[in-house]
Amino acid sequence: MSKFSKLPLVYFIVLCVGACALFSVKSSAQVQLAKVYNQKSAITISDYLVSEKYDGVRAIWTGEQLLTRQGNPIPAPNWFTAPLPSVWLDGELWTQRQDFEALSGIIRTQTVNDGRWRQVSYMVFDMPDAQLPFEQRYKNYTDLIEQINAEHIKAVKQLRFDSNQALNEHLQIVVENGAEGLMLHLASAHHRPGRNDALLKLKPYFDAEAEVIAHLPGRGKYTGMLGALRVRNQQGIEFSVGSGLTDAERANPPPIGSTITYKYHGYTNKGLPRFTSFLRIRDDHHPE
Repeated sequence: MSKFSKLPLVYFIVLCVGACALFSVKSSAQVQLAKVYNQKSAITISDYLVSEKYDGVRAIWTGEQLLTRQGNPIPAPNWFTAPLPSVWLDGELWTQRQDFEALSGIIRTQTVNDGRWRQVSYMVFDMPDAQLPFEQRYKNYTDLIEQINAEHIKAVKQLRFDSNQALNEHLQIVVENGAEGLMLHLASAHHRPGRNDALLKLKPYFDAEAEVIAHLPGRGKYTGMLGALRVRNQQGIEFSVGSGLTDAERANPPPIGSTITYKYHGYTNKGLPRFTSFLRIRDDHHPE
């Protein structure tokens, strides 16, 4: 008797009808894509379910085969996909935090290395169904994976937070432990392919201070205005900050010699702050 025989037949019929309305095996998988979460946006955090953002390889199970986001087959071993049911699932192939390069090597190899695939988990974070809100889809995929009962197939846990502060505290904890960031799923949203506000990604950024040492002229639409600030940070490294500035700030830029706060996402191999963006002129009266 099949391990899924305990589930009502109507359960699978509803899942298949809803999912199949979204996808075509003949074309690339029409997955839902995330926008970047701007914490200044007017959203209610408690309306979202939050999970870890896994630094793995996106994988869609069509009910018959495992595909990349672009619709290319993933050469997984038969034992890996054998427990998966005849319904659509969306998830991430993943080994462990900060291990993307090793994982990518496992996935890209056309000659399947069974031993290395034993390190891989399928982290399921959605069961696409245009008829159901995400909150119900979360329950469905959790129940289904419990029925599957395969060690390498796991249901991604979703959490709820009541404020930006609580969300950021959780973000800090997971990032300090090696996670890439968080994903926010609008609990009431039905699955819709493409990039939309029902799915948001939140990655950490760092901020620091630097002294303005020059104004670089703008080009194109910024001709006659500031193009970028040339700055020197507290480590003595010089670089330019061109994004994050409003038109008003470009017309009346922070003066040379002033101190600005900028945000960045880690460092390049040369030690320069990556993806810098202007935040504000330092206010010496600010409690920070």
